[in-house]
Amino acid sequence: MKLRRVLIANRGEIAVRIIRACREATIESVAVYSDADARAVHVREADRAVRIGPASPAESYLSIDALIEAARVTDSDAVHPGYGFLSERAAFARACEDAGLVFVGPPAAVIERMGSKIAARALMQSAGVPVIPGSTPSDQTDDGVLEAARTIGYPVLVKASAGGGGKGMRLVRSDVEARELVSAARRESAAAFGDGTLYVERVIERPRHVEVQVFADAHGHAVHLFERECSLQRRHQKIVEESPSPALTPALRDKMGAAAVAAARASDYRNAGTVEFLLEGSGDHAEFYFLEMNTRLQVEHPVTEAVTGVDLVQAQFAVAAGGTLPWEQRSLSTRGHAIECRIYAEDPDQNFLPQAGPLLLYREPAGPGIRVDSGVEEGGAIVVNYDPLLAKLIASAETRDACLSRLRSALRAYPVLGIRTNIPFLLRLIDLPDFVEGRLHTGFVDEHLPSLTGCTMPDGYVYAAAALAEGAGAGAAAAATSGPPSTPDPWSQPTGWGR
Repeated sequence: MKLRRVLIANRGEIAVRIIRACREATIESVAVYSDADARAVHVREADRAVRIGPASPAESYLSIDALIEAARVTDSDAVHPGYGFLSERAAFARACEDAGLVFVGPPAAVIERMGSKIAARALMQSAGVPVIPGSTPSDQTDDGVLEAARTIGYPVLVKASAGGGGKGMRLVRSDVEARELVSAARRESAAAFGDGTLYVERVIERPRHVEVQVFADAHGHAVHLFERECSLQRRHQKIVEESPSPALTPALRDKMGAAAVAAARASDYRNAGTVEFLLEGSGDHAEFYFLEMNTRLQVEHPVTEAVTGVDLVQAQFAVAAGGTLPWEQRSLSTRGHAIECRIYAEDPDQNFLPQAGPLLLYREPAGPGIRVDSGVEEGGAIVVNYDPLLAKLIASAETRDACLSRLRSALRAYPVLGIRTNIPFLLRLIDLPDFVEGRLHTGFVDEHLPSLTGCTMPDGYVYAAAALAEGAGAGAAAAATSGPPSTPDPWSQPTGWGR
């Protein structure tokens, strides 16, 4: 079958990314929007758009009933969940299936299976995929969890079974603090995921976080599309991602890729997914351990697209429609290097406080090897209801050094006025000698945080941006007071240039 009309159950840059993939595949796109997003870019870009509720995510983007109804009234035949919101909710995938809609992602049963850390861990062990030494205590009382921690040996991580993103996770270093931290982890897990089940695993000191992109179809084919280095994180959320990882040798890359494919096959996976590993040590003798599986398209998928030359969203459509994978493992290879920075509306000097307000000036960089995935535009506004991600800036080049040079130049040519962003923070981060040399670990950002905050804008950045904003404002004021010119002004025409 061929998909005819796809409803995108998301917003922002990922909605725009999927809409453009629909356009290339001659598939009609349907956007959904809350009251806060009525004038958003993704609403304008789609072929059709449907209001699904007020600004509150619970009443709009997280409302399964509203999304299924939007698909029904637009006669959509498929739903793409993007990432975040309902993308890893088995209940949403099942609701789509029950409504006769193609869910562009894995089946509900797979999401359910891999969404449980306990079940996923057991499945990986049975498939021969290395897992972090740990225990899922059958006695889920605080005493039972404490006994498991003592058996494994401190320090340990006590983690929520039912979710991720750092919620319900506590680092426990001794018996003295264990009882209080276990109780806190259970309360947070129950509040965030409706499930207070915990498991305990050994802490790997200063690991790397390396993930492998996998893809599988319903015809027995599964492949990996190599790895992404995701060690630069803050509060367990990724900030900068790159491919290939500076840490992997060809032999280690082959071993991790094979393990990721084994994980996909063991879970009876379908569509795009990511197997995440913690990497301990370096070289061919480094050890890696299964961390979790993300049953969706990842935020950082563009770096994989940049080095492999494939379009992951187009492949998602093909597999969801019942087709076979568009590639075999032997036909996949990488070329060059790619790095992605997440551009957030936040103030690093104020503990990364999310920002809201109008985008008085917003100009995206461009040039060879530069890609920007965004869902905002100059004159729009950032609201408080949703994740503060503005855009993703991706640079690619033949080598990592050349890629870094392009990334620095692009970040310096990315003026934003009206709100604070993390751009100065990112510039300092990628200039740290340890980052330039590829010496990374998951605690890297926290370790260097004192030298990364208190950032100032690059020289001339503020002045150039302010001048542009003042010029735009003066031009608007002149037009408002003097009336239309007798001769059309080519610079005032509503073209795409300069937007």
